[in-house]
Amino acid sequence: MTEQAQEAEQAEQAEQTEQAEPSEPSEPTGQVEEAAVEPGAEAPQAPAPKDRRVLRAVLRWTAAVVVFAAVGAGTAYGIAGMERTDVPGLETATDGRWDYPTLTRPPLPSGRPGPFADTNETDSHYADLRRLVLPAPHGATVDKKLAGTDGWLPTKDFLAQYAEKEDRAELGQTFTDYGLRHIAARGWSTPDGTHTAVYLLQFDSATVLDELTGGIAPYGAPGYELRGAADSVADEDFPDASLVTNVTRVAYAESKPYGAEQTRQAYLTAGDVLALVVQSRRGSALTVPFRQTVTLQAQLLG
Repeated sequence: MTEQAQEAEQAEQAEQTEQAEPSEPSEPTGQVEEAAVEPGAEAPQAPAPKDRRVLRAVLRWTAAVVVFAAVGAGTAYGIAGMERTDVPGLETATDGRWDYPTLTRPPLPSGRPGPFADTNETDSHYADLRRLVLPAPHGATVDKKLAGTDGWLPTKDFLAQYAEKEDRAELGQTFTDYGLRHIAARGWSTPDGTHTAVYLLQFDSATVLDELTGGIAPYGAPGYELRGAADSVADEDFPDASLVTNVTRVAYAESKPYGAEQTRQAYLTAGDVLALVVQSRRGSALTVPFRQTVTLQAQLLG
């Protein structure tokens, strides 16, 4: 065989050998670092292409689990730390919640403990009660009528919220007997048509409030009817997860048929303070902002 014929035959054999060798996988393989091999140990066999795909899938799922775990932990911390956007039932920020300012409890007088500190045997609120009233959300129009004089609302103005004359007289006497000190209040209207009023009533001690609240806010229905809220019943769907430590809550919603507008109301008891939150709206009172408002007010008092 001539030299040229031999070279041609060798070239043809080399081409056939190259075609027979397996090609490299199309996906990049730099995602997993090779483990170091100790001296004297056998080098690990490279996984087959199918095994590599399985390995990559497992790694992707593992990475996803780690990411979701991190996000979940961040969410839990955020919910625990939120104040102005905390909502019962873990609703999202786009479900109708109002945009409240960041909540800050007022400073305590020098040497005075918080309402539920171990050294506070009477569970008294020593901070300025007027600064414990929930602020209006952004975009709301404040009701100046509830500002009172120097921030204190006359008792007769609070009693005017109740429908029956006999109830107003009875409650007025009850408040006197139970040592009502003063009332702080705030009200506002929001663009969605909701009117809100928040009242904080402070008494001489926390001891009297259990008995007082039992008559004003029994479980099934309010003890005294508010104006425009004739048939109110317990709001049994209010999530227990939104309860605030040291604060007792009883909530009601006006049942159908409720006429042109619906009213929701909630009583809160926290130490020596009794709070009333009222929301009304033409058509129906919205659930989310009501529960948000009640919960945030409870946080300020707790």
